[in-house]
Amino acid sequence: MPMKQLDTILKYEKDNEQRCADQLKVAENEYRQNISRLQGVADYRLEYMKRLSDRAQQGLDSATYSHYHAFIAKLDTASAQVEIATKQAKALVEQSKSIWLKQRQKVKAVELLRDKRLKIIAVAAERSEQKMFDEIATQQYVRRPIR
Repeated sequence: MPMKQLDTILKYEKDNEQRCADQLKVAENEYRQNISRLQGVADYRLEYMKRLSDRAQQGLDSATYSHYHAFIAKLDTASAQVEIATKQAKALVEQSKSIWLKQRQKVKAVELLRDKRLKIIAVAAERSEQKMFDEIATQQYVRRPIR
């Protein structure tokens, strides 16, 4: 395979590797954001539970208690939804990582093939150069004056 084709394939595979790496970064960022959201909802729920506890110590009517309880239930629902999104984001990270690793293997394989081809070319050039030097030496020997 000519070097130009190998260089083109290598560039294509490296571009794909970069695209895969970018997708992995996006997936990891989304996962971190979901972890942060989950922690935020949990913190807010804890704070709201403390407010309910404080208000209950001072005395609380049933309508206000129902309001607090309904809002905490909404926070629990939101937490469950964010937890699902977090699991999905983690799965996407794992999938993206797997795709990136496979693409990285392709790049390594093409680089190895290219390196082997470069070595073959270098050996052939070295042989050609040695053959030329041998020919020059032979010609000099043949043309030298006899004493």
